[in-house]
Amino acid sequence: MKTIKMMGVLAMLCIAGQVLFASDAYGQKSKILVFCKTAGFHHNSIEQGIRAIQELGLANGVGVDSTVNATRFNDATLKQYDAVVFLSTTGDVLDEAQQQAFERYIQAGGGFVGVHAATDCEYDWPWFGKLVGAYFAGHPAPQEALLDVINRDFPATKPLPSQWKRKDEWYRFRKRPEGVEVLINLDEESYDAGEQGMGNPHPISWYHEYDGGRSFYTGLGHTEESFSEPLFLQHLWGGITYAMGK
Repeated sequence: MKTIKMMGVLAMLCIAGQVLFASDAYGQKSKILVFCKTAGFHHNSIEQGIRAIQELGLANGVGVDSTVNATRFNDATLKQYDAVVFLSTTGDVLDEAQQQAFERYIQAGGGFVGVHAATDCEYDWPWFGKLVGAYFAGHPAPQEALLDVINRDFPATKPLPSQWKRKDEWYRFRKRPEGVEVLINLDEESYDAGEQGMGNPHPISWYHEYDGGRSFYTGLGHTEESFSEPLFLQHLWGGITYAMGK
């Protein structure tokens, strides 16, 4: 039933034609890697996220591999991929040699996508902190909030309304990202942030070119329901296409 529901959502998105493209838009050689290793908190939504990205890739002619195996972060393996997605990774997930291989991959023009808890990992790797844009600091209970989409001239935000109301787990970061193009701000007056707020502005999604490659981050995606939500799927796939260089 979940697969049928997902395919229905994808069919609707294809008809809308806002982010999804023809199945041969990239050609058969394009491929992405979804990395979902957790050395800390493990999000139950990771399984749904992998499935959703696989279905999006299938609809767009893009191969999708997924792994928790950090040994795949080597030069020979990484060069196969147009982008690498860190799907709610947590904790220390790569050793020093694997970190160096990933740095070389980005420096050679590779793409990075961080989803939700991707900011909750590799705190002792400053290069990664700059790549993803920020580090996680805390969050209140999941709840509905209002998002201000401040840049709609980007693949991940073109399909979105200027104000987007949805439920998720809203991250506070150690500091606001620097040197990035902010796409979406979280309106802290629209939910109960308690002591887990940052004040306004509160960036929650952004992108930038970094060290020779491309990086996109979205703080959305905590809930399992996110990965069957049409607008979120368009937001996520738009960020992936940017990271792929397409």
